[in-house]
Formats: sequence, C-alpha cells, structure tokens
Amino acid sequence: MHTSPDQTEQAKRPAGPIFIVGAPRSGTTMLQYRLRNHPRISLPTGESHFIVPLHDNQKAYGDLSQPENIRKVLQAMLDQSREFLETDLHGLKFDIDTLVGELHAEGRHTLPAIISGIFEKNARGEGKMRWGDKTPYYVTHLPKLLDWFPDAQIVHLIRDGRDVALSLFGRQHDFYVYNTYFAAEYWESYVEKGHALGNQLPSQQYMELRYEDLLTHPQDSMKQICKFLGEAYTSELFDVVSVDDPGKTPLVHEPLKISNAGKWHSKMSAFQIHAFESVAGNTLHKFGFEVITPARPPSLIVKAAYRLHNMLLTAFWKRLKPKYK
Repeated sequence: MHTSPDQTEQAKRPAGPIFIVGAPRSGTTMLQYRLRNHPRISLPTGESHFIVPLHDNQKAYGDLSQPENIRKVLQAMLDQSREFLETDLHGLKFDIDTLVGELHAEGRHTLPAIISGIFEKNARGEGKMRWGDKTPYYVTHLPKLLDWFPDAQIVHLIRDGRDVALSLFGRQHDFYVYNTYFAAEYWESYVEKGHALGNQLPSQQYMELRYEDLLTHPQDSMKQICKFLGEAYTSELFDVVSVDDPGKTPLVHEPLKISNAGKWHSKMSAFQIHAFESVAGNTLHKFGFEVITPARPPSLIVKAAYRLHNMLLTAFWKRLKPKYK
C-alpha cells in the first residue's frame, strides 16, 4: 500500500501529551495561553492538580472496569479541581453521569486511560488533535507523569528567581512565601529538582526554556518549542484570544512585554538581592542569570530563623484564611 509523504510525516509526529511545568510564577500561564493558540494543541486554561494525587492514591479506586469505581475517580477529580473541570475545559462539559458511561464503554479501565479520556474529549471538542496540561508543581513529579504517560513531552520554563520572588510576594497568602530567604529556597528547589529529573530523560522528551528568552526572542523561542514538540510553527501562537474572564489572568490577555523581565533590579532592595543570592546564587548562575553580589551562603542559624519566620506566618494565615477570604 502506497504511503504519501504527508502520511509518513504524520506517523513521525509526536502524539503524546504536553506538560508545561516550572516553579510557580515563572510565566507558565503565559506560555500555556500562547501554545493553546496552536491549531493542533488543546490546553485547558487552568491547572489540573489532580494527576499526582491520583497517582499517589491509585489503589483506593479498586477495579476500574466497574462503572461505580470510574465514578469515584471522577468525583475525586471534581473534589480536587472543581473550577478547572467546570470552567477551564473549553471543549467538554464535565458531567459525571455522561462520562462514566462513555469511559466505561470505551474500555478506559485504568487511571491514566480515564485522565487521557477526559483531556482527549476536551481536545476533540475544541477541534484539536493533541492534549496538554499546565500545572507548574508537576515539575517535581516527572517520574509519575511518565509512569502514566510514557510518550509525554515536558516543557520546563525557568524564570529569574528574583522576579519569581517578587511575584510570589504579590500573592504571599496563596503560596505562603513571606521572606526572601524562603523565596530563594522555594524557587531553587523547584528549578533544581526539575532540572535533575529532566536530565535523566532523552532530549526529545524534555526541554528547558528561560522565560526571559521567550520575552526577548519570542519567535525564535516558540519555533524552538514547536520543533521540540514536532509541531509546525505558526504566527497564530502570538494572537491574544479571550477564552475566559480577563480578570482571572489579566496579563495573558495582553501581548508579550519585555518589561516583565528584570523587575528585581528596581523593585528589590539591596538587602533582598543579597539575601536571595546568598541562598540561590549558584542556581541563578547555572541558568545564565546575572549575579551581582558576592554573597556567601547564610549561616545555619540565619536559615533556621527565616524558615521559622515563614512557618509561623504560614500557620497564622492558614488559620485565618477562611475569614480572610
């Protein structure tokens, strides 16, 4: 049987899911919204959060050839990520009764098959061929993702940790980051863990990209991502399309702004810069970010004091948060 060049190209094209990961506040949402403009790629506009908890508790759901157990899985997903499932899937209505019947009839009797089924249905509803997900913290759980989705491709976005710290401080009660030392440890732990796990993967499965390079060289960066994903580059990636409430993620409804890089130069105090670089200077340098102080690592006493400070404030605000909200 004759195979056309187009069919051969389609057969070579990666078809696995795409995961956008990184430290929180690293620009992953911006990349998510740009990449979802691709005519073949479906990316929900929120964060799933349920894949790792389901992986950690997979024995709790029993025999998934039984519809009632599929229902338990879908309910657990809804309990974990209701907003995501009800508002961020733009090609699927998450109706448990309907989905139980469909997933059971399709023979989706494992947790990864059920998860894929949800995302694939959403992709088809959007007229797309391939699904993806943006959930930053998955960067520290890459083996779990690949256990369930061995053909997945990972895009790890890395942003200057000092700008990440500033962004975290702007939402400190969401991320429970209350001082610069802790912010540096927080950022460094995500970046280094993701880098270490990613280095164990083949180059066609894992790529790193700096957020700053995406802002300063957007076309080259998106071409690099598309080449990695095996997808054709298109200028549509830079379209600004409102698919949800702009108030939810205001910056992604605007064109890319190079001014979003390097804010720490003017918005961090000299003390904060010194504190951050004393903790994470080596990691900043490793990923090509300028380090401007000869800061030595903080003493154990200083580290302990700032961890205690962050722990106490976290406990206080967690206790207050229901009233605070």
